[in-house]
Amino acid sequence: MFYQIPNQRPATPLLDSIDTPADLRRLSAERLAQVAQELRAFLLYSVGHTGGHFGAGLGVVELTIALHYLLHTPEDRLIWDVGHQAYPHKILTGRREQLLTIRQQGGISGFPKRAESVFDSFGVGHSSTSLSAALGMALASAQQGIPRQCVAVIGDGAMTAGMAFEALNHAVHTQADLLVVLNDNTMSISPNVGGLASYFAGVLENSAEQAGAHAKAQVQSAPPASASSSASALFTELGFSYSGPIDGHDFDQLLPAISSVLNTSGPRLLHVVTRKGKGFAPAEKDPVGYHALNKIERESASVTPDKRRRYQQVFGDWLCDTAARDERLIGITPAMSEGSGMVSFAQTFSDRFHDVAIAEQHAITLAAGLACEGMKPVVAIYSTFLQRAYDQLIHDVALQDLDVLFAVDRAGLVGEDGASHAGSFDISFLRCIPNMVIATPSDERECYQLLDAAYQYPGPAAVRYPRGKGPGAELTDTLTPLEVGKAHQVREGEQMAILNFGALLPEALAVGDTLHATVCDMRWAKPLDHALLREIANSHRAIVTLEENAVAGGAGAGVLEWLQAEGITVPVLNLGLQDVFYEHGSRIQVLARAGLNTEEIEARIRNWLKRHD
Repeated sequence: MFYQIPNQRPATPLLDSIDTPADLRRLSAERLAQVAQELRAFLLYSVGHTGGHFGAGLGVVELTIALHYLLHTPEDRLIWDVGHQAYPHKILTGRREQLLTIRQQGGISGFPKRAESVFDSFGVGHSSTSLSAALGMALASAQQGIPRQCVAVIGDGAMTAGMAFEALNHAVHTQADLLVVLNDNTMSISPNVGGLASYFAGVLENSAEQAGAHAKAQVQSAPPASASSSASALFTELGFSYSGPIDGHDFDQLLPAISSVLNTSGPRLLHVVTRKGKGFAPAEKDPVGYHALNKIERESASVTPDKRRRYQQVFGDWLCDTAARDERLIGITPAMSEGSGMVSFAQTFSDRFHDVAIAEQHAITLAAGLACEGMKPVVAIYSTFLQRAYDQLIHDVALQDLDVLFAVDRAGLVGEDGASHAGSFDISFLRCIPNMVIATPSDERECYQLLDAAYQYPGPAAVRYPRGKGPGAELTDTLTPLEVGKAHQVREGEQMAILNFGALLPEALAVGDTLHATVCDMRWAKPLDHALLREIANSHRAIVTLEENAVAGGAGAGVLEWLQAEGITVPVLNLGLQDVFYEHGSRIQVLARAGLNTEEIEARIRNWLKRHD
């Protein structure tokens, strides 16, 4: 057991001899426990010095070693659902030293990525995709006559998503040679909720005596489904050959169990019980708090505490304040209560809080049903997770013009988590939906005010705000809602106007000062402030739009569409995210790469103006 993160790189002589899984397979099974001890020590050291996902990787150290020991990767396909537990996998597949660069610009990704390694069979980042991908690979291998194992490792949290069950259903229909390893740790990022989580908990409780009695003697394999067989009933009724549950930290159980299921065919499920944060006492005690770590900085007396508030804190405060005034408010999250800032709301208004687990589609249609009955649902959802429920957004909410507020978190570039988590497209995919209004706050105070305005709007509304801290705008007790579709001019200039949508207002103001430009905080991507647009177009020789969203279909595109429809001719430069996926790095680095820091914005505008002189 480790009790602190090592300051110095630990001695890992056996781990250092493993550059590929082939090296691992040359070891005797008796030495795998030492590999696990050294790998866990190195993982603690490396993540402590770089930051990144933490508890999930600690929980699958033994499972990862056992899988690579018995599979013939990369010829066999091993897919990790979500991927935040894949750091041990990266360490064993030739990226041990590179782990010290993880999630940094120019370093390796925090998630499995096909372009990074042949051992990363499928790129992941979002939940519950592994089963469908592994099934596709299994069917392709069969079609091509290639004998190969296709293995998906999925957590019990990810198993609650509908997509996982769609894949299970199809796997049984095809009778494909697919192995599903259910990594049951009762956690996703937060503790799992819902009927399936309760079922798994019951399985473990009912099977504890049986698993203990048979721990080192045998592996259960496909017992007949019956009402009394609680450990296998669900999956055997679906048509899977079920084995387990087994201790995922005990090689004496893992190796024979995995070997047994690899020697059978058809759809198989191995139920493995692990502990998130295993081997690091603080993480075992607080698996939610240790889901991820920030980089551990050396103490310095000169560091001034940063008192700026996170946008997620602003949303959480607004949610509690509004719920205290309006009993109709219902808060909904798809398994992201901590990340979205809803913990206080969940504790204070527990009867009005619904964590629906990893079920984005259900979350939105649930909100639609609540709205039909006169409630005021607020769905707190990450921008990239809202993508997963686009049909429900259109068909179930907007088409019926229902009063649902979407608090769209992680809008824009997210830095270290990379392209899979960057909220690059929400303005574009929301703006084209009839009945929808979209607010783009530029700071913490405006975020609170626009949440109020959008909440009072009698229809579908979205407020998009970035990850992390705002620029430091203070909130007061006298904040009033802002008018829907009304922008605000914050700097008066001449000849050129910068129309800013969202959190890049400080950069817009800095550039405006240098170029003597008018700067407007547009506040709303839809509806646009047409009166202000007309005034700006008539009094300026050029317009620049600025947003942390894709240029294609974004707020700037909306400005161009309106100007064209009105027959107003004025040069317009749209600045935003280009037609690429932006890889990981710090937010500052990724903004620079996207040409959206102060220096790049100014340079791009100057070059554009030269071409139009």
